[in-house]
Amino acid sequence: MPDLPHLLAFIAAGWLLNLTPGPDVLYVVTNSLRSGARAGIVAGLGITTGCFVHIFAAAIGVGTLMATSVGAFTVLKYIGAAYLLYLGVRMLMSRATPPADLDAAAAAVSGERSLKAIFVGGFWTNVLNPKVALFFLAFVPQFIAPGTGNTALAFVLLGVLFNLNAIPVNVGWALAAGWMARRSAVRKGMHWLDRAAGVLFIGFGLKLAFTDAPAAVRVGR
Repeated sequence: MPDLPHLLAFIAAGWLLNLTPGPDVLYVVTNSLRSGARAGIVAGLGITTGCFVHIFAAAIGVGTLMATSVGAFTVLKYIGAAYLLYLGVRMLMSRATPPADLDAAAAAVSGERSLKAIFVGGFWTNVLNPKVALFFLAFVPQFIAPGTGNTALAFVLLGVLFNLNAIPVNVGWALAAGWMARRSAVRKGMHWLDRAAGVLFIGFGLKLAFTDAPAAVRVGR
């Protein structure tokens, strides 16, 4: 494990990286705008759970396979891109909800089934993105002290710390977006916000679809 200064640097870097807008942040914000902060927090917890999959997979070698196999990277890349495109198209085709009905819609989403769907959506948004696995493989080892006996355990502990540190960031995004959703101007323009989010999700999907495999993979092909 790193010493205290390196550990604090690891935490600070993690917060900065989690503040960077991407598919995960957009998923949290979109659900908060449409259904309130509670839905956004649940979305963030789904994303956090998905991150745990990448952490433990990297620790046991699956992440390394992703980073060294063109086939494995490509399959997951296209599945993830298709899922992001699906989310984007669904938002683009969603019907406008009158401002007077938004409170009723938010109350409906508080049901167990709807929150479960939001959680599962966040989970798959993260798990199906191979760039998350590659990120953990590239970022976390930089903070493992040379000569560490059990590097796999150190990797898991740092990965878990990074993931837990992301929770308050996601909650912050959810609360901020939930607060915005209560403003009358935002509520009136919610339909256009859905459209904008749909375009962004499609953009993320296309970007992922056209992402090249890591250089190490292409060289070793």
